[in-house]
Amino acid sequence: MADGILLVDKPAGWTSMDVCAKLRGILQTRRIGHAGTLDPMATGVLPVFAGQATRAVSFAEGGEKIYEAVLRLGTVTDTQDTSGTVLAQCPVCVTPAQLEAVLSRFRGQIDQIPPMYSAIKINGRKLCDLARKGREVSRAPRRITVFALELTQQLSPTDFALRIHCSKGTYVRTLCHDIGAALGCGGCMASLRRTMAAGFYLKDCYTLSRIEAEGAALLLPVDSLFGACGAYRIALPRQEQLCRNGNSFPAEGEDGVYRVYGGDGTFLCLSRLENGVMTSLKNFFGA
Repeated sequence: MADGILLVDKPAGWTSMDVCAKLRGILQTRRIGHAGTLDPMATGVLPVFAGQATRAVSFAEGGEKIYEAVLRLGTVTDTQDTSGTVLAQCPVCVTPAQLEAVLSRFRGQIDQIPPMYSAIKINGRKLCDLARKGREVSRAPRRITVFALELTQQLSPTDFALRIHCSKGTYVRTLCHDIGAALGCGGCMASLRRTMAAGFYLKDCYTLSRIEAEGAALLLPVDSLFGACGAYRIALPRQEQLCRNGNSFPAEGEDGVYRVYGGDGTFLCLSRLENGVMTSLKNFFGA
């Protein structure tokens, strides 16, 4: 069975689940999951987890992300991007300096109202399902963090390229919509490309055609997700026995989170060392 992480450069027009379905066939395994949904029009970094590595999805989906987006001013749509129905259009006469002045309002911790066209559930119903029926419901704002928001280029009188470094749960199309509203002319997102997710970067991703040609040879080991953590190699057989049985064991070192390896170098688990005791957070061995 294939075990590991595939870094996919998701193409436009595919849902994240479409990509997973394709990879189930290529890798011949049903155990496939992804970290961080991308809308069909979006492209870029989509980490996909196969086999035992699916146990790591929860550690990957909550991390920071970096995007390159195109903000289109003067157009408002029901989906907050150019895939939707145009609701309003307005003449645009915005300079880069004027846009820069507004961007400062959207840096740091801000409250964002999720869009109706999203998979968020309210009272058990997905917002996007309600939106497709023409319904709109009240949504509570969510606190997000925009670590960096940069204007990188003016592409046309209406289109501006942005780079966004943000927390989990940030809707870039909503950010574009809100920036347009702040400028008084309206706006939406014209394109989106994710360049970093879960600590993985676009330069290390593969196209689906490359993955189809090379398959499991492109899988990264699951411990690559935890590269920022220290490594701890078990020296004593008794310690390894305790670890493989799901028990804590005595260990030396500074308190913190570690990648724990067996005596033969096999990655066993992600663990926390505290007061001389190593306790597993998630095991990655076994069937």
